[in-house]
Amino acid sequence: MSEPVIRSMADVHGHLEDAVDRAYREGVPTVITRGGRQEAAVIGIEDYRLLRRLADEAEDAWLNGLADEAERAGAAGSVTLEDMAAVLRHEES
Repeated sequence: MSEPVIRSMADVHGHLEDAVDRAYREGVPTVITRGGRQEAAVIGIEDYRLLRRLADEAEDAWLNGLADEAERAGAAGSVTLEDMAAVLRHEES
């Protein structure tokens, strides 16, 4: 991923197509600021898919680690990995 272009919300508002083209065709993300603070980014779809896959893999690895830890501790009344993920996702919302 290339170094991002940083633009204000007002600038991107009038030139969103440019930000999308830059992300998709050139692989250059646009970081959008509001009030001087970075708040969002426009990235290409392939970069998004890669980031999503990496996040899913990291979550799976973390959950597997928790399950392995519980198994090693011999926790009574164990739960499936799917049940554990559902509980954790519910706590995040």
